[in-house]
Amino acid sequence: MTNESATIVQRLWNYCNVLRDDGVSYGDYVEQLTYLLFLKMDDEQVTLSGQPGAIPPAYNWASLRDLEGAELERHYRTILTDLGKGSGLIPVIFRKAQSRIQDPAKLRRLITLIDGETWTGLDMDVKGEIYEGLLEKNAQDTKSGAGQYFTPRPLIQAIVDVMRPEPGQTICDPAAGTGGFLIAAHDYVTRHYRLNRNQYEHLNHQAFHGWEIVDNTARLCVMNLYLHGIGANGGRSPIRVDDSLASHPGEYFDVVLTNPPFGKKSSVTYITDEGEVRREAQTVVRQDFWTSTSNKQLNFVQHVRSIVKIHGRAAVVVPDNVLFEGGAGETVRRKLLHECDVHTLLRLPTGIFYAQGVKANVLFFDRYPGGPTAATKTLWIYDLRTNQDFTLKQNPLTRAGLDEFVACYNPANRHARTPTWSGQAAPGAGPAGRWRPFTYDELLARDKVNLDIFWLRDESLEESAHLPEPDVLAADIVEDLEAALEQFRLIADDLGE
Repeated sequence: MTNESATIVQRLWNYCNVLRDDGVSYGDYVEQLTYLLFLKMDDEQVTLSGQPGAIPPAYNWASLRDLEGAELERHYRTILTDLGKGSGLIPVIFRKAQSRIQDPAKLRRLITLIDGETWTGLDMDVKGEIYEGLLEKNAQDTKSGAGQYFTPRPLIQAIVDVMRPEPGQTICDPAAGTGGFLIAAHDYVTRHYRLNRNQYEHLNHQAFHGWEIVDNTARLCVMNLYLHGIGANGGRSPIRVDDSLASHPGEYFDVVLTNPPFGKKSSVTYITDEGEVRREAQTVVRQDFWTSTSNKQLNFVQHVRSIVKIHGRAAVVVPDNVLFEGGAGETVRRKLLHECDVHTLLRLPTGIFYAQGVKANVLFFDRYPGGPTAATKTLWIYDLRTNQDFTLKQNPLTRAGLDEFVACYNPANRHARTPTWSGQAAPGAGPAGRWRPFTYDELLARDKVNLDIFWLRDESLEESAHLPEPDVLAADIVEDLEAALEQFRLIADDLGE
């Protein structure tokens, strides 16, 4: 992040500390900033650029400037309510919006703070960096649960670098979160190609499609995209607020990049006539799915396969259970290997996600027309987990930490790959042995077509191994306990059903 961006982020974030005294959480604060920033930039578009504004005059930024006290608070609430009606980009941002700032004097201070910056005068990259910085600070507040919507940006960058999106392609994220994948794909295309006017128009207004089921997250995502130039004409919203698993969208995409929610089961909470609160597992039944299951992750894998164009490409983050679970899991893996070219698996290290207890992987596959012969010939696996210790603060994952994976992937010609595994499980093999292939027949011969494959010797299990630093050890224990707790929750849910 540039010094200019970091300074503005810190200036905006410092004021959050004042609002925290009034019970305004980090997430609520970022939401209020989103509403006010959008109104301010629309005003600048009119006053500085001479372009027509997207906000009606009765609700625009100028209508807030001279108000104070109860009148300001009342008008602000009216703006949030009325702009959330209808369809398009603006209603998605203001959908079900509510003011969380109870003190009109502090609302006035926040308006003055934002009014002091000329936002449209900032470079697009700077505006994007500022908002991304706010989203990451919000994700660090693990108690709010915001981290589950924030995929580590170095991981996103590496995935996009190997997927290499191109001008004219349609790119989708069916679990968009705060829009990290879509923004990284947009940045990749603008950096690597000289676009003509039509290509640029397509990239900014037609190329990107996403779904997000949570209203608050959807508004953050749309604003994030808007600040990066995606959907900046204020027309069609690139994000739809809906459950992407509910049905096929009727559209197909060239590239799908996604990190679906970590929760294993789809469920709905309801209250019985007797007032008893119950949770009911929801089995997703779709004719275009291979199998019906309540396992949300398996459903997302099936959904991603269903919306990728023939010869389209996908990269999806999945937890370990998708790789080894029996029943529906085995069915999905067999079908996926047969109908798609499942060519790469990246085993991710622990300690890189804001949500605790996550053991995840990235599955890369291309969709083929189908036929009697299996589309998968060889699955290449890169093990970035064994003998790796990452933490969010002391040793965070960086883009440089994924350089070797990107090099091994060989995106320029992934059919000319070279293994780094020597066949010897020697102690200290380290990075040199993290990359190796498995044939389709080898995968099918494994019990339940288990793709949870590892071969490096775990040095932490060696008798002579030195214990890691206390903070690393404590983080590992927390990860394991969180993962175990999640498994017990699922068992309890099953017993309750």
